[in-house]
This record gives sequence, structure tokens and C-alpha cells, in this order.
Amino acid sequence: MDDISNDITATIGRRIHSERTVRGWSLAELAERSDVSKAMLSAIERGTTSPTAALLVRIAAAFGMTLSTLIARAEMQGGGVSRKHEQPVWQDPATGYIRRHLSPASQMPLELIRVSLPAGAKVSLPAASYAFIKQQIWLIDGRLDFTEGDVVHRLEPGDCLALGAPSDCVFHAPGPDAAEYLVALVRD
Repeated sequence: MDDISNDITATIGRRIHSERTVRGWSLAELAERSDVSKAMLSAIERGTTSPTAALLVRIAAAFGMTLSTLIARAEMQGGGVSRKHEQPVWQDPATGYIRRHLSPASQMPLELIRVSLPAGAKVSLPAASYAFIKQQIWLIDGRLDFTEGDVVHRLEPGDCLALGAPSDCVFHAPGPDAAEYLVALVRD
């Protein structure tokens, strides 16, 4: 793991610890609320392991926030401009999924996230990860098969999809190239 990955892993761990502490929760209570083991939570908080997207979604949902909000709180220090070299970039160690948070820290309910999903990769997220947000996905390059509940949306470059009511979702880049897409989300 490179220095940037180590930095974001440690920063996310510190944010999770901070969110847990401000609520007065023990590790056991967060483990129960998130369905993530105490040992894994401890390793994440210490920055000794890089959590997967699925784990971070469950932890964020336990705090009543989105994955984007959790990562943004971990990385964004404020200011009106989000310079490319300062934007938090996180990579899911399980799938190679790369997520770049584009939006500057602000009180606006809008967040922009750029994602690169490697060819052949799939990321499954539970309905709970969409409970506090509305979002649209705009495919920039490649192909994306987005399963929303029982419906599969096959997206080509330039297509934009507005998600419906919260449901279990799967992002799949069928290839041959990575799916590059922008997610615009609005917090409720």
C-alpha cells in the first residue's frame, strides 16, 4: 500500500473513532449497530487495515450517514475550492474500485464523486446506503450495468440515471474497459 492509501486509511480510522466517541458509543455498541466485528473496527480505527466499501457503508449507516459523508468528514478540511491534488481518493482493497471526492467541504447538500470501477469488477451496496440520499449516475466512459433492486440498467457513455427509492444495488463494469462515472448525490 502506498503512502496516499496509508494516509486515507488512517484518516478514515480517526474519523470513525471520532464519530463513535462523540456519540459515547463503545466499540461493542458500534459493532452491534454496524454488524462489523469489534476486532475489525479496532483495526480500522487504528489504521492498520484498509476497510472495504461494504464495511464502510455499514459503519456509515450505523452513524446515520452515507459513505460519501463519512469519507468527506474524514478528509475535507474546509474551503471553497477542492483542488485535484487535495481531493480524497480511496481505493476499495477488495475490488480495486477507486473513488475521488470532488466537492469542496461545505454545508451544501450536493456532493460530486468520480468513480473508476475496473473491468469485470462488481460492488454491491445495501439499500441502507441510499436511505439518506438521492443520486444520479452519469457514465463518462466504458460500460456500467447498474442493478437497482430487480431492474438492470445498462449504461453507455453519456447516459445519466436517476436512482429511485432505496433498494439493494450492484455496480458492475462488464468491460472490456473500466467504467468511469460521476455520482451526484443530494443529502436529505
